[in-house]
Amino acid sequence: MATKDIKEPAKLNFAFGKKNYMLLIVGIVLLIIGFYTLAGGGSKDPNVFSEELFSTSRMVTAPILLLLGYIVVGVAIMIKPDEEAENNQETEQ
Repeated sequence: MATKDIKEPAKLNFAFGKKNYMLLIVGIVLLIIGFYTLAGGGSKDPNVFSEELFSTSRMVTAPILLLLGYIVVGVAIMIKPDEEAENNQETEQ
């Protein structure tokens, strides 16, 4: 009888590695914090002007956090995953 070659199961090739996903999560958290900081400090009465509109957290901190968040998300998308680290994980399993 002829023996059939046993094929190995097809390995999954993901576009992102663990490092990419971690950077993506950090970037999204920075964006959430930045938008939350940007939204704070309103007046409860619409007829009364609030100086809180021009606070440092809304005018400086929030845009910096948003810019950093977008940069980190962009880097997470553009960075090439480590093939060597992925190969080490496959051999361990």
